[in-house]
Amino acid sequence: MDNFRTPTARSHKRTPVSIDVTVNGVLSFVDGRITDLSEGGARIDGASMPARSRCEIHYAGEVTYAVVMWSEFDRMGVRFPYELTHGALYKALGNARGAAMIEPAQIFHRNRPAVFGRRGLS
Repeated sequence: MDNFRTPTARSHKRTPVSIDVTVNGVLSFVDGRITDLSEGGARIDGASMPARSRCEIHYAGEVTYAVVMWSEFDRMGVRFPYELTHGALYKALGNARGAAMIEPAQIFHRNRPAVFGRRGLS
């Protein structure tokens, strides 16, 4: 059997987010926004670096290392060589997943007043 790896399903669930970050490449700092995040990687809009290059993602005073897997004119996908298990980005991911678990009807019921109309004005 050869060493060819067949494509497999992603091992981490991607979560939509909106996190402003600064990406540090070899020669530049670029502002971008993470729009898709998992423990294993991220999609960063507004920033672009060459595929296979290494970079640092700066967020909330912390640095997360990444490798660019694909790149287009105004966005790129990165893989984290070390899975997110703690830190600011991991916390932001947990918060986004927690918010996604709340259904719109639950938000409505939480935010509505306990009484409606004049009935509560006794």
